[in-house]
Amino acid sequence: MEDTPATTVAQPQGRRERNKLRVKNRIYEAAMDLFTQKGYDQTSVDEITEKADVARGTFFNHFQRKEDLIAEWGEQRRLQLRRGLDAEGIPHTQVKDIRVALSHCMSILAGVSLENPLQTKAVLTAWVRAGFPLHEQPYVAHMFGEFIEAGQRIGDISQDVDACLAGNLLRDVYLGTLYRWTQAPEGRADLEADLQSACATLLDGLLPRCPSTK
Repeated sequence: MEDTPATTVAQPQGRRERNKLRVKNRIYEAAMDLFTQKGYDQTSVDEITEKADVARGTFFNHFQRKEDLIAEWGEQRRLQLRRGLDAEGIPHTQVKDIRVALSHCMSILAGVSLENPLQTKAVLTAWVRAGFPLHEQPYVAHMFGEFIEAGQRIGDISQDVDACLAGNLLRDVYLGTLYRWTQAPEGRADLEADLQSACATLLDGLLPRCPSTK
């Protein structure tokens, strides 16, 4: 996701590697622009190479299949999420309030999609059709599971809660909300507000209830 992402976290040192990275980024950016304008299925490799001003063989030096561009898109989203969490000090610092931590996380996830909403809607559809939600590692679920474990350590969440299951449920909430947002008419859905509401609803079932004062 989005606009002009870096393909790697660390910049290669050699001139040859820097040039390869620039070409790969140019191909990727051209593809994302075309997917957004025309749709994934309606965009050919030849159109991507023409827009990127590279030879067809150069494309296959960097991406074995057109579907690999979708995988790269997903990886860029993960990098953006990781950078956002690091900037907030989450989860590397001690979590003091699980609701606050997860609220920050949902804000970052919403921001990743809203940075370029048209691209997100176009490529997410292709990501689902290509089956990526089924066969790629559930990175977001693992991350949410870590948050739940942190909540258990500070006593916010019962030790009886299965952190792995809760992480997967939060991933389901995130992806379901994201899918519904892509289908909503323009301006009719607030992605961040919906993510926050869905997360809070699930947390209400995970967090211990305060004893009745009656």
